Amino acid sequence: MHEPVRDVGRVHTKSARELAGYARSANPLEASIGMAALNSLLPLDAAAAPAEVNALAVLAARGAGKKVALVGHFPFVPELERQVGTLWVLELCPADGDWPAAASTDLIPQADVVGLTSSAFINHTFDGLLSLCRPDAFVVALGPTTPLSPVLFDHGVHVLAGSDV
Repeated sequence: MHEPVRDVGRVHTKSARELAGYARSANPLEASIGMAALNSLLPLDAAAAPAEVNALAVLAARGAGKKVALVGHFPFVPELERQVGTLWVLELCPADGDWPAAASTDLIPQADVVGLTSSAFINHTFDGLLSLCRPDAFVVALGPTTPLSPVLFDHGVHVLAGSDV
């Protein structure tokens, strides 16, 4: 059961800037609203010419013959597993073959390539997960919550595989 969203019934009266503040909330529903609002405020830099990238293709190409840690069980896991050396899928609610999230501290530092679900922004674990990555690891932030902001490149992320809605 989720906690109710503050100001439920009046959320539509708030500005995007006000709603972006919800991103800091410990309530996952509020944090989701906050991240969506934050992402809606981010300008896409046309001069930077963002390329259309497929996270699976990037992770497979970079992870060929290497160790890959993927935080989040994405639908492409079976295909990625066939294309990389070793794949560790880390999940809060592990499915068969997944590793529990607690294994992140052991597995991510071993990975040559790391895919971080941007849902980690919602549960406030993104910074901690990113800090586990080796300095030479290739890091991809992926999923629809991914902030398409070049600021993440300054913090060790190499590819932003998100959505422009």
